[in-house]
Amino acid sequence: MSQPLLGCIADDFTGGTDLASMLVRGGMRTLQVIGVPTGPIEADVDAVVIALKSRTLPVDEAVQESLAALAWLKAAGCRQYFFKYCSTFDSTAQGNIGPVADALLDALEAPFALACPAFPENQRTLFNGHLFVGDTLLSESGMRHHPLTPMTDANLVRVLQQQTSRKVGLVRHAAVSQGANAIRTAFAELQAQGHGYAIIDAISNADLITIGEAASDQVLITGGSGVALGLPDNFKRSGLLPEASSASTLPSVEGLAAVLSGSCSIATNGQVAAWRESGRASFAIDPLELADGHDLVTRALDWAQPLLPRGPVLVYASAQPEAVKAVQARLGVQAAGEIVERALSQIAVGLLELGVRTFVVAGGETSGAVVKALDVEALRIGASITPGVPWTVGHGRVTVALALKSGNFGGRDFFTEALELAP
Repeated sequence: MSQPLLGCIADDFTGGTDLASMLVRGGMRTLQVIGVPTGPIEADVDAVVIALKSRTLPVDEAVQESLAALAWLKAAGCRQYFFKYCSTFDSTAQGNIGPVADALLDALEAPFALACPAFPENQRTLFNGHLFVGDTLLSESGMRHHPLTPMTDANLVRVLQQQTSRKVGLVRHAAVSQGANAIRTAFAELQAQGHGYAIIDAISNADLITIGEAASDQVLITGGSGVALGLPDNFKRSGLLPEASSASTLPSVEGLAAVLSGSCSIATNGQVAAWRESGRASFAIDPLELADGHDLVTRALDWAQPLLPRGPVLVYASAQPEAVKAVQARLGVQAAGEIVERALSQIAVGLLELGVRTFVVAGGETSGAVVKALDVEALRIGASITPGVPWTVGHGRVTVALALKSGNFGGRDFFTEALELAP
């Protein structure tokens, strides 16, 4: 394997593909690996993204896994490091963003890092330190009802400060709009005042590219995938990255297709509804039936087998917030999620045996469970279907095409649009 320039640690699977797609878009050949590799990977790439499932782990476990990922990336020879979390800053007051970032800074012996989850293409913007989803403050958006990481405060300076003993400052948009040098000056001033982090405003892609340029000398960058837009150009300016038009090229994958959805986000619920309204085949998984011992896995596969040769099918456990709360009240938050992930991952294995080789998967936790069940060890990242969601080709026991979608991403017709663009 050639020495990668950029080493990335993502706190969930779809976040990893989201970040990787931004790097491919900038011309970096990018490989995403599932969990920390046990040895070197033979591939010529410019960036490696290690996708963990650390967003909702206990803090100590999240830190331990992230440090293991960093150690592997350092051994691979990376020149810069990126800690990727969700564009809605998904975290609890106890973690995990602050504790993981603290541990990475300590391990890298670095004094300072920026924090920028903004992703304007997907309606995530930061202004005066407050995160907006569209025109709505994060705390007033659907994220306030998230079953695992409810976000009830839009002030990210305040949110991050609750998770770290380092001082958290703010670089306002007035500085960002003046260019990379002004941002570097703001960073230096915050460091001189004893700050360890800077939340930085961004309301457009142009802002993100400027921020990326300003971060060229930062050892660690933290944020959503959007801030990675400006990083490839840094390596090009330094002569380390050639212009490459084939970074997104993927091999073709033959076989049947299916959609699996475990996300209960507003966007994914709309996508499931659009699929069903179009008359396409769909099968609903009820977590309470699973908990009562009903074999919905076998039932779903028996249902899908005669339908698959005619076209893609959807198997979903997505539900409205009221239904999700009812399930959680009976089963518990963690158990409710795990029972769905386990069922959908078992269905994925069954679909593979039926000849499915192209999967669209909605939901970060669901994507992680499916990828693990399919024994996929690494993903080569292709072109984006929609901002933040690329097609990938996974290599493991069987080669498969995978579109791994974070719950809130994509338009109402995402499932059908993705399948039309499948490699």
